[in-house]
Amino acid sequence: MPTKYTENTMCKRCRRAGEKLFLKGEKCNGAKCPMIKRNFAPGMHGPTARPGKLTNYGKQLKEKQKAKRMYGLIEAQFENYFDKAKKKVGNTSEWLFRLLESRLDNTVYRLGMVTSRRAARQTVGHGHVKVNGKKVNIPSYQIKVGDIISLSDKAAKKPGFAEVKNRLKKNDGLPAWLVLDAEKLEGKVTSQPKIGDIAMNVDWRTIVEFYSK
Repeated sequence: MPTKYTENTMCKRCRRAGEKLFLKGEKCNGAKCPMIKRNFAPGMHGPTARPGKLTNYGKQLKEKQKAKRMYGLIEAQFENYFDKAKKKVGNTSEWLFRLLESRLDNTVYRLGMVTSRRAARQTVGHGHVKVNGKKVNIPSYQIKVGDIISLSDKAAKKPGFAEVKNRLKKNDGLPAWLVLDAEKLEGKVTSQPKIGDIAMNVDWRTIVEFYSK
């Protein structure tokens, strides 16, 4: 099971990474985001600490930690995805990205049905998401080209989902591998995720180098 983070813990992870990891959904885009007022590492020496020069290993570790936290995974889970990617034929970096992006919870997040991956994980775990018309409550479920992801009728009627349809209509950041029907509250996977199809500040090659030692 992924580690359960508190709000403060998640915000500190962004500050430690030195950039927004978008772990809190809408809060990350608002004026209350801690990165706006406290754009320095957490801790008593954070405001005055001078950034040290990272070694090559340090850079690789930092990049791996950043990606792991973005997807809300623990080390064993993240490393397992790397092991799977390494066994695939082709570019390991591309496969690692593809496997992570093809998680059902991430797909729900990318479609804009919820505002964070953490919320997506909860939504899937509570049985509010269907794949090809059948309920799937496993966040790590791997979606495939042609799959249709939708919210259950019960979920769509819940108070917390009242604004979902309006939010989906305004979703202009949809990845190239997804199409969305806001009226039906469903999306379709049209192709395999590719690194170049979406703006994401992660150096996947560096992460592969970290695990390849």
